[in-house]
Amino acid sequence: MAEAQNIPVGSTTAGSIAVAAESTVATRMSAPPSFDVADFPVPHGREEEWRFTPLERLRGLHDGTATATGGVKVAVDAPEGVIVETVGRDDARLGRAGAPVDRVAAQAYSAFERASVVTVPKETVLTEPIRIAVHGEGGTVYAHQVIELGAFAEALVVIDHTGDAVLAANVEYVLGDGAKLTVVSVQDWDDKAVHVAQHNALVGRDASFKSVVVTFGGDVVRLHPRVAYAGPGAEAELFGLYFTDAGQHQEHRLLVDHNVPHCKSNVVYKGALQGEDAHAVWIGDVLIEAKAEGTDTYEMNRNLVLTDGARVDSVPNLEIETGEIVGAGHASATGRFDDEQLFYLMARGIPEQDARRLVVRGFFAELVQQIGVPDIEERLIAKIEEELEAAVA
Repeated sequence: MAEAQNIPVGSTTAGSIAVAAESTVATRMSAPPSFDVADFPVPHGREEEWRFTPLERLRGLHDGTATATGGVKVAVDAPEGVIVETVGRDDARLGRAGAPVDRVAAQAYSAFERASVVTVPKETVLTEPIRIAVHGEGGTVYAHQVIELGAFAEALVVIDHTGDAVLAANVEYVLGDGAKLTVVSVQDWDDKAVHVAQHNALVGRDASFKSVVVTFGGDVVRLHPRVAYAGPGAEAELFGLYFTDAGQHQEHRLLVDHNVPHCKSNVVYKGALQGEDAHAVWIGDVLIEAKAEGTDTYEMNRNLVLTDGARVDSVPNLEIETGEIVGAGHASATGRFDDEQLFYLMARGIPEQDARRLVVRGFFAELVQQIGVPDIEERLIAKIEEELEAAVA
């Protein structure tokens, strides 16, 4: 079953469900992955996977004219027992979670010089998070990051992006059987930064993967989280929170590929937008392959438009190749403040501006709570408050 809602002006919402024997869905699901840049033509903006992206603002990442002239400072703070390495391009651990599926990701894979590999050995259960600070120091940068958990290991990883850069990157998460990994990726860039990245997760048998993506800063941020399964019994949760200001373009394109039987996935992304030409894009693709019997999946995207002039494009897609599933569905909704909620709060003596802030905080609350790192949660709540001062003051 599917649910789709669409509310109005300044936004577009679309959804589709397809059974492969009857029809096909024109999404990125069918894009052939490759490590070779030559396998991807230069995009012109008319392609399905690029039609929402402002190519002229990517600083040449999409057409090969961007050369690596800058740098990022990467600092890893890891608990005892975690192995942190810098490796060359020929390391056999690179590329195992999945190949690039667009030209920028392929360019990033072809152009990086050294990769960072963080390994949590098997059966290691961390009580403190691994913190990876990525600070842009200007210019164009190509990067690669691998985070690997051995069988039955457990870890929480925080990746914090700050500063100014034009960054194209591939990030890999490889989970052994029974492993549990939570990743919090925060995009709090300076105003002129450009960040385009593909995140590949390969989830082992009976393993659990949780991704929390938080996007505030940057001129253009385009992230492509992807999940595939290496064995039955695995679970993936993908949460996202974004606050898009005037002139910003924030795009999150997800794919969950149910390629083995008896796996679960749950996707929840929420965004708020304010200001002229604020543009948020959310594409949620879920593919249930013919061999993936017993799949249980759901995806949802909700957007709150705070001012005139903002635009949302929200497109959930679900492609099913087998009828032997537990459940599958999607939902998408975009709208303004709920007048009934505001009336309820104001009728109890709460001023309108405070009531609006309470509604937005409540809108994001369930996702902030998924982070599980108190200092990061406090920082994001403060950031939301800062954004709201401009939105509803």
